[in-house]
Amino acid sequence: MNFTETVVTISIKSLTRMLCNVDDGALVNVPQQGPLIIACNHINFMDVPLLFTHLQPRKITGFAKAETWDNPAMAFLFDLWGAIPIQRGAADMDAIRSALEALNAGKILVIAPEGTRSGHGRLGKGYPGIVILAHHSQAPILPLVYYGGEHLRDNLNRLKRTDFHIRVGKVFNLQFPEGKIDRATRDKMVEEIMYQIAQLLPDEYRGYYSDPSRSSKNYINYV
Repeated sequence: MNFTETVVTISIKSLTRMLCNVDDGALVNVPQQGPLIIACNHINFMDVPLLFTHLQPRKITGFAKAETWDNPAMAFLFDLWGAIPIQRGAADMDAIRSALEALNAGKILVIAPEGTRSGHGRLGKGYPGIVILAHHSQAPILPLVYYGGEHLRDNLNRLKRTDFHIRVGKVFNLQFPEGKIDRATRDKMVEEIMYQIAQLLPDEYRGYYSDPSRSSKNYINYV
């Protein structure tokens, strides 16, 4: 990291530590080298700065909605961190190419398959963009979750720190069938990824993926 990035990252990490009691011991299970896709949930604005600063010194990137760059302060921060702008509601090939380049360079690519913040912490339906990236990059996937951050605003109003828990699962590769992968297969694969995420969460956060009997693990190959 350059001087500016170091100062900004340390400052934001210190701020997140002031606002939250961060239970981050599980991050020792994140591989320290090689390309990696982190598949995670997404609750609110705190997830990104907290995860980014606590995964250092790994090089990390992830998608952020293109509208974020309309805010000069956020544009500065996300450019500094190397975030990838993505146009929502369309197949953004430029964003996909940038993500693949990051993985080829050995970085961590963080993806929330839900595609948006939940606000309440319960999992919503996942979308198959992560499957396309895993297929083209052949990068392994690591499920990672956080919970507790949904109470941040209420706790701030009460001048109370928020308990922010991080859990890390097992690294796995997707087992891709030969030939073209149709939409139904992609949907099944992202469902399996989402169940890998769900099983790390307490029951009340599993939302759309609360029924583990629906998980077949037909496409999951643990590393």
